Amino acid sequence: MPERITLRPGRPAAEGPRRPRQLGRGRAVWASSRSRGRPAPDRAAVRTRVPRPVGTVVPMNGRRTRSDRVTTTREAILAAAERLFAEHGVAGVSNRQIGQEAGQGNNTAVTYHFGSREGLVSAIVRAHTGRIEEIRRHMVLRTEGSDEVRDWIACMVEPFAQHLADLGVPSWFGRFSAQVMADPAYRDIMAREALGSPHLARAGEQLLRCLPDLPAEVGEERREMASLLMVHVIAERERALAQGARTPRESWQRAATGLSDALAGLWTAPVSAHSPG
Repeated sequence: MPERITLRPGRPAAEGPRRPRQLGRGRAVWASSRSRGRPAPDRAAVRTRVPRPVGTVVPMNGRRTRSDRVTTTREAILAAAERLFAEHGVAGVSNRQIGQEAGQGNNTAVTYHFGSREGLVSAIVRAHTGRIEEIRRHMVLRTEGSDEVRDWIACMVEPFAQHLADLGVPSWFGRFSAQVMADPAYRDIMAREALGSPHLARAGEQLLRCLPDLPAEVGEERREMASLLMVHVIAERERALAQGARTPRESWQRAATGLSDALAGLWTAPVSAHSPG
């Protein structure tokens, strides 16, 4: 007598044996009758998929927003302009050259994003001064109460040098600063954006407090000397590092120490009496 099969209530009958389905190139993929009609995966797309870098933010639709594109374009223009100005001077570079270097086919890209050459120079300076000012703020807070001339000079020199060290090699801001300071048309921009920082002004005030006998006109003269010496010495070191040339000091920290020593000598040098006539 044949064996009877009893089905449990509420359960469907067995689906029967699973059968292979051919998906190209003779390779079989096992599938039940329930998966019939379901499209096979795009195997080529799976093979060529590239993982995104960790931290990458992609819009839901996979497309960059207009704001993202504008930011990227501005950053490219700032980087290209800073390098070209550092190498050739502000007056020696056209907006067209900047746009081409930044990968922009539109010759008016610089004007569109920054309005004018002055606006572009100001934006480059501001891109760096925030970090320099933050380093200087901490130094000034640590130095408060000091009566040592050199301590306050270090507050002026070391933040600039530290920022360039953080940027790595090559960097361009040191040479850019020297070019702008040497150009009468743009020097006021550097004075307003960088040299007018509140913590730099505080360091200058405290420096003069430590030199009560220094005549006012001599103090003004030495401030100008110190500013030019600092900017151009730093620019020359940056240039040497970019070219792989030898430098007198092996690090930016030691270079800042030497420069601070020299500036302390400048500020504390004796004042000669005026000669007749």
